[in-house]
Amino acid sequence: MNVLKEQQGKFYTLFMYDEHYTRLNQYRSLWILVFFDLPTETRKERKIASTFRKKLLDDGYSMFQFSIYMRFCASRENAEVHTKRIKNNLPEHGKIGVMQITDKQFGMMELFYGKKPVETDKPSQQLELF
Repeated sequence: MNVLKEQQGKFYTLFMYDEHYTRLNQYRSLWILVFFDLPTETRKERKIASTFRKKLLDDGYSMFQFSIYMRFCASRENAEVHTKRIKNNLPEHGKIGVMQITDKQFGMMELFYGKKPVETDKPSQQLELF
């Protein structure tokens, strides 16, 4: 059972576990990271690898690096559902790893882009018409 509760002017979604309400927070929500190394020597192997990537994208994953995909899950149960989907779509050959980390751990990740600064796209100006 889900309950929407206001606390100090903010709204939180609460979930009932063992007759106690707990606030959805950074320690309960998870990120799934999928690491894989699939063979791509033949045309058939490339097709299988491409199909596996497409299934990850269709299931809501985003590409972090070429062979690392990630997905946010609001709960452990939701993460297990998506992990089972990966198990059901495993290619015959290759190596695939799945790791679940909390949102808090994911937020502490440091990303480096090399010594040269990366130019980010500047947001376009929005025109306001009267």
